[in-house]
Amino acid sequence: MSSDITVAGDPLAAPATLALPTAPPVRTGVGRLAGLAARYAAEVAAAPHTVGFDPVSRWYRLLHSADDHEVWLLSWLPGQGTGAHDHGGSAGVFAVVSGELHEQAGSGERVLRPGVTRVSGPGAVHAITNMGTEPAVSVHVYAPRLTAMTPHDGVRTAAEAVPVAG
Repeated sequence: MSSDITVAGDPLAAPATLALPTAPPVRTGVGRLAGLAARYAAEVAAAPHTVGFDPVSRWYRLLHSADDHEVWLLSWLPGQGTGAHDHGGSAGVFAVVSGELHEQAGSGERVLRPGVTRVSGPGAVHAITNMGTEPAVSVHVYAPRLTAMTPHDGVRTAAEAVPVAG
């Protein structure tokens, strides 16, 4: 006759060997950031008069700040861009509200149109440029709050990929 321990194993070892049910995870990741970006993008789309434009450089305004994240509104006139950069230890999610933006990341380039949301993890390098003929507007969410934006050399940006007529 077998004992319970030989059939079922040592009951005192159960917590170390069984996956015990846990509480559902709190939405703190990319899904939460994307939800915030979509929410604020919809608000901006409904009130375009709240967006400003600067002929010299990108225009930006802080829309919301909390302990664990912040939300920025940016506008981009044709030709304006960021150059290659990372966001330090912050993850970033941005949603295009209007216009068209080009993102260069690694060896790939993407054209981003209204309704598109992009994610960049902490330390990811990318460049964003308005290569279109119309202004563009985007909403950016960073978590944790943005404390560093490090420029990077040697990354070909979308603007640098355009041949110059000569």
